[in-house]
Amino acid sequence: MTWDYEKFKKLGDAEEYFEFFQLPYDQKVVNVNRLHILKKFSQFIQQIDENYTDLSISDRLIKYREALEQAYQVFLESTPQEQKLFKVFNEKPKNVITLTEITSD
Repeated sequence: MTWDYEKFKKLGDAEEYFEFFQLPYDQKVVNVNRLHILKKFSQFIQQIDENYTDLSISDRLIKYREALEQAYQVFLESTPQEQKLFKVFNEKPKNVITLTEITSD
């Protein structure tokens, strides 16, 4: 299977990536996890680009396709809160005290 790398670089929506790579997806899953899937996909792409510098464009796109499948699968089995891809999930609310912070003397 061959894909147009220039066309790939112009994609932006999650659905466009799935359609480009001809991957099946559940629209409900994408609607709920869109940004998280794209963020995870982006992280996987960065790893591919760093670790496979000698890949041809065709082989690189095959790896990207696998990365999108993997990113989608992550959110079929996990939640955004568990993955903590965005800063908001890593920050502790300022008006909350956790049980572990309460000590007795």
